[in-house]
Amino acid sequence: MAGMSESTSTQMGMHTESLTGRDIKTKFTLENEGGFAYHFARDVDFNRRAEIDCAELEPTEINRRIRELMDSGHGSIVIRNPGAKHSLIVGILNRMNIVVEGSLGYFGCGLLDGPTVRVSGRVGWSFGENMMAGVCVVEENAGSTFGAALRGGDLVCRGSVGSRTGIDQKGGSIIVGGDTGAFSGFMMQRGRIVVCGNAGKNLGDSMYDGTIYVGGDIRDLGVDAIQAELTDLDRGWLTRKLNMYELLPAQGVDHFTKIVAGKQLWSYDNLEPTEKKLVL
Repeated sequence: MAGMSESTSTQMGMHTESLTGRDIKTKFTLENEGGFAYHFARDVDFNRRAEIDCAELEPTEINRRIRELMDSGHGSIVIRNPGAKHSLIVGILNRMNIVVEGSLGYFGCGLLDGPTVRVSGRVGWSFGENMMAGVCVVEENAGSTFGAALRGGDLVCRGSVGSRTGIDQKGGSIIVGGDTGAFSGFMMQRGRIVVCGNAGKNLGDSMYDGTIYVGGDIRDLGVDAIQAELTDLDRGWLTRKLNMYELLPAQGVDHFTKIVAGKQLWSYDNLEPTEKKLVL
């Protein structure tokens, strides 16, 4: 953020505050042509394409075959007949393209760091959970806890999603073309959620930080979630990001409502009992 003032970076949702805890260290190398990558990342060719017919395969076998194709240098994989099986395409820490022709079940595309995934159908609960980097696009609807604990990358659903979207989100962007259910942004810590449609009750409940944008109606706000001014920086970012996924409304983004943390919970433990009741 060199050369950028603190006030400008804060308006854009970027902060200098560090989140403590364990992180990944000495796991990357600059020798790869694409930039940062895990030292164990496969050298794949995006022009090498393969297909997996999942009709008669169990999830474990499907995930094993994906890794075998990666080992052999395939950078583009098509998943056919997934049959809404659970826990597919998980733990991929490589840059590559994956196309799913059909729907996925629970916990699809979890723990990803790098790939681009497009799902032509629907997905179940907890899609994209703990994703670190990359892009996932779902063409139809998604279940609850979409993007739970998301840390980076873009997670996109062109349809509507269930409740608790972006619960415990720590970074990245979640973009919803339709509506989202109750408690979306619950305990959100970083990142952005964009909902082009309506939002259910308790939006942003107990959010610590981050930004939520809603283009439609909001049922109500959760604890310590407040409305903020939509700035020119917000409008610029929304326009660019929604254009990327062909989700920009015809009327633009001026009608979006911006929700942020009220920050009363930041020092909750230091409040008097009567003050805690007022916050909650």
